[in-house]
Amino acid sequence: MNDITSLSVRAIAQKIKTRELTSTAVVEAFLKRIAAVNPKLNAVVQLAGDQARKEAQRADEELAAGKCRGPLHGVPMTIKDSFDSAGLVSAGGTLGRANTIPKKDATVVARLKEHGAILLGKTNTSEFTLSYETANLVYGASNNPYDLTRIPGGSSGGAAAIVAAGGSPFDIGTDYGGSLRYPAHCCGLATLKPTSGRVPRTGHILPFGGVLDACQHVGPLTRSVEDLSLLFPLLAGPDGIDPGIIPAPIGDPEQVDIQALKVAYHVDNGIVAPSDETADAVRGAANLLADRGLLVEEERPAGVERTYEIMMGLLAADGGASIRRLLRDSGTTEHSIPWLKFASPTDFDSFDALMMDWAKFRSSMMAIFANFDVILCPVNALPAVHHGVLRDDLRAFSYSMSYNLTGFPVVVIRGGTSPEGLPIGIQIIAKPWHEEVALAVAAYLENALGPFDGPVL
Repeated sequence: MNDITSLSVRAIAQKIKTRELTSTAVVEAFLKRIAAVNPKLNAVVQLAGDQARKEAQRADEELAAGKCRGPLHGVPMTIKDSFDSAGLVSAGGTLGRANTIPKKDATVVARLKEHGAILLGKTNTSEFTLSYETANLVYGASNNPYDLTRIPGGSSGGAAAIVAAGGSPFDIGTDYGGSLRYPAHCCGLATLKPTSGRVPRTGHILPFGGVLDACQHVGPLTRSVEDLSLLFPLLAGPDGIDPGIIPAPIGDPEQVDIQALKVAYHVDNGIVAPSDETADAVRGAANLLADRGLLVEEERPAGVERTYEIMMGLLAADGGASIRRLLRDSGTTEHSIPWLKFASPTDFDSFDALMMDWAKFRSSMMAIFANFDVILCPVNALPAVHHGVLRDDLRAFSYSMSYNLTGFPVVVIRGGTSPEGLPIGIQIIAKPWHEEVALAVAAYLENALGPFDGPVL
């Protein structure tokens, strides 16, 4: 990465605003970086270079005339290919949409553009975002910038890979069971999975609605927590289309009194034990907070050990009807979706019992916040795995699944490094609608942990 591509989103925006940098120079720097690293990563699958250059020139002209579009004026970005982007192929990893060019941007894409951001291109995703490995029959597999033989996570793996490699300052992804948090963990990034009901999903390949509607989240992937705090308010709020989005106030992380917080942590969720270095990363973060003077205790939410059982039950509950609908609506006849193998018809009584179990699970998980403000735990049991290793047993992902089932806000930051030199992330979970608490704790830990080595490509 050069000096420009290593800058944070906030720093780029400030330098453009003060005219220390031009948007044209910034866009060219990132396009050059994409050209250098993408052949190894296969992360950016649609490039909008010519259009980005035109928009950068316009942004510079507007600024020279005294016009600033917003806090992202002239700042480049990439977007996960599961979101609609006007005038640019939006395949969502499925063959039936391989040539689909939307006429309208997804809500989050439109909001970012309104605030001045410039789209560089689209990043690879698993088919319909329904796998933890970013590979599909349209574009193939994406690679981890820390080790090209390993996965960058999924389903926002292309996004994570290109941001980690310095080809984009930020990307927007989705999280249905860890699809933001697992790639952040694999690629050493920061991400925010907001509270369920925060960010509109309008224009995403997985439409709102269905059994698992409340489990689908939209959020940013960045290289720093400060950029999460900048981007989150720009994304959040109702759009008048997605019926699940609530007009709730957004708190300021800088106003959080870290010293007053009470923290619970656990390294084992009772489903699958993590690697030693994963457990050490969580304990290390907990110790840093204790050293700061926070009350820190080892305790895990009651009922968390039922996460995998409930999530897999919900995924199978409609007998695969929702996936078959996606395939039918997209015109896809050949696919690579792993979830269909788990689907089996559920009778009415069993479905009713499952939904009651889910409600009881959410209630039992919420109870920990009577005594604590924050939870620390692993993102996944293991660092990034090699291509083709993921099979039917997904228990290692139960650490992230828990917080889709509850809808709690989660920030992920890098907390350590495996013996193989791979990043290890940690989850920082707060009460619903209190993203600012998780962001404040994450910012403190990010600073206390110090910088980690980035990938070398």
